[in-house]
Amino acid sequence: MKKVLQLIVKNKVALLMAALSLPATVSMAQDPEMTQFYAAPVYTNPAMAGTGSCGGRINLNYRNQWPTLDGTFRTFVASYDEHFGSISGGVGLMAMKDVAGQGLLTTTQFSGVYSYYLKPNRYSKVSMRFGVQADFMQKSLDWTKLRFADQIDPIKGFINPTKEPEPGANVTYPNFSTGFLLYTDNFYGGVAVHNLTEPNQSFYNSPDEVLPRRYTAHAGLHISLEGKRRVTSDEDNSISPNILFMLQQKFTQINLGFYANRGPLVTGLWFRQTAGTYSNSDALIALIGFRKDKFKFGYSYDITVSSARAAVPGSHEISAAIEWCRRTPIRKYTPPKCPDF
Repeated sequence: MKKVLQLIVKNKVALLMAALSLPATVSMAQDPEMTQFYAAPVYTNPAMAGTGSCGGRINLNYRNQWPTLDGTFRTFVASYDEHFGSISGGVGLMAMKDVAGQGLLTTTQFSGVYSYYLKPNRYSKVSMRFGVQADFMQKSLDWTKLRFADQIDPIKGFINPTKEPEPGANVTYPNFSTGFLLYTDNFYGGVAVHNLTEPNQSFYNSPDEVLPRRYTAHAGLHISLEGKRRVTSDEDNSISPNILFMLQQKFTQINLGFYANRGPLVTGLWFRQTAGTYSNSDALIALIGFRKDKFKFGYSYDITVSSARAAVPGSHEISAAIEWCRRTPIRKYTPPKCPDF
């Protein structure tokens, strides 16, 4: 029974799928995901710290996954990042909180990030960033919300005390990640490796219960529809095809789609495919965003297209950001034209 509880604590999505008698299509101990991954740049890739267009920025993200269920899953991410010429790179701070099953399992993360900026020479069209990230992480389990078979009274229900051994309420551990970003005037691409040391996250001190590495690769193009005419971000008319690939343990995810920019309005359409024991068409994603001066706001909806649609028709995600520019331009620095959402 102890092993069963460990799996329940580790895998919020597998627990949900088992309860619904639906096939589980995501990995054990999977990290929380964000549909608007460019709206959470530091969370997606540590090398993106300091890639704001002209100064610093603050990003806020909220995801409500499968809200039609009683035990919904909610993820909150807040980050600050800014480029500093004096240290030849960007710094970032990030906080993340993931709440699963009405508070049954809570994951909290605090991170510090540094990304080194490199441009071979002032004439080069290629820029690179190398990022490192250090995390303090804590998982908390509310034992009072778990139910076991020996608690059941045939008439009155769950009233008996369980004989299952109660684990510690919290598990804390350090974690580390790294990333790389390469970009030109119209292309950007990067890779990131999270959970480098595969830290132990067992509530029972089991040496085998580790958080597996998560590998991410992302790339895209910025295709201007304005020709060679210079425009501000509020005047931008462009399209941006993108791809994101993630691998964690034996499970993979691919996001394919595009952004369309017309002035301050941004729209997007994406398809997400997942694969584990078998392939699964997971979701169709629609996005709308608005940006004006220093402010950005985006909303996306994941439309479930898998066999789970009857129980979990979709998920909501909201992002907001504020960005500020320096009074004096940052010297020897070229920002990427990554999407805002």
